[in-house]
Amino acid sequence: MSLSIECSLQLGLPLNNIFYYLLIGFATVLYYTHAYYIEIKRNPINLNDRTAWYLRNKKKIEGSQLLLTFLIAVISILLVNGLQPHFSKVNFKSWIILFATLLIGMAYYKQLHPFWGNWGLRNNGLLKPLIIGLVWAGTVSFSPVFFYDLSYPGLDKSLEPLTWLLFIKNWLFISILCILFDIKDYANDANQQLKTWVVQFGLKKTLYWVIYPMTILSILAYWIFAIRQEFSLFSILFNSIPYVLLITVCTFMHQRKSILYYLAIIDGLMLVKAVCGITGMLGN
Repeated sequence: MSLSIECSLQLGLPLNNIFYYLLIGFATVLYYTHAYYIEIKRNPINLNDRTAWYLRNKKKIEGSQLLLTFLIAVISILLVNGLQPHFSKVNFKSWIILFATLLIGMAYYKQLHPFWGNWGLRNNGLLKPLIIGLVWAGTVSFSPVFFYDLSYPGLDKSLEPLTWLLFIKNWLFISILCILFDIKDYANDANQQLKTWVVQFGLKKTLYWVIYPMTILSILAYWIFAIRQEFSLFSILFNSIPYVLLITVCTFMHQRKSILYYLAIIDGLMLVKAVCGITGMLGN
C-alpha cells in the first residue's frame, strides 16, 4: 500500500481512491496468508517460528481469511460498479499487462491452482526472486497508474516510459530482497535440489556477482527517473537511503540469522523505501 502511494507521488499523480489502497492491502495479506497456510497444512514437518505460529493460530487465520475474502469482494464490486463505464477507454495493452501480472502471481504458488497440476513458478530457484519482484513491482508500480488511467480515461499514463522506469527500479530492488531472503533456506533448498542463487553460486559470489550489480542498476534507474522528473537534491538523497541500508544489510549476511530476522529485513526495507520515497517527495 505504502509503495503504491510512493509511486503516485513520484510520478506526480494524485492519490487514488481509498478503496483502491484497501483492496491492494487486503489482497496482499490474503494472498500470502492463504498460500503459506495451505502449504503448512499439507506439509507441517518443516517447523520454524512462523510455521509454529500458524499452527497455533489456525482458527484465527481461517476466520481472517473469510473476512478478507468478503471485504475484497465488496470493495471489488464497488470499484467495478463505479469505474465500469471507463473500462473500454483504457488502452488494451494496459489490460494485458494487468492480467498477465495477476496470472503470474497465481501461477507462483501451486497451492493456488490445485487443478492445474503439481507445478508452480516457485519451483524454479533462479527465476523465483525475479518473479516475486515482477509481481510486486506490477502491484505497486503499475496497478496504481492503471487505476489512475481508469479514473481519468484517455491519458494512458501506465504506458509512459517514466512509469516503466519506476517499475524497473522497484522490480530490481524487491528481487534483491527476495534473493537475500533465500539465504535462510540455503540448507533446505540444497537438500531438495532447488537451485536458488545462493545454492547455485554460494553466498559470496551471489553478493558480489548478483546483489551488488542489481543494486547499482536499481539506484541508477532511480537517479535517471529523478533527473527526468527534476527532483530536488534533498529528494534524491533521501530516496537513496534504502540503497545504503541494503548494502549495509548485505555485509551482515555472512552470519546465519533466525527466520524472524529475515522477515524483518525484507518487510523492513520495503517499508523504509516507501517512507523515504514519500518523505522525499513531500520535501521536493
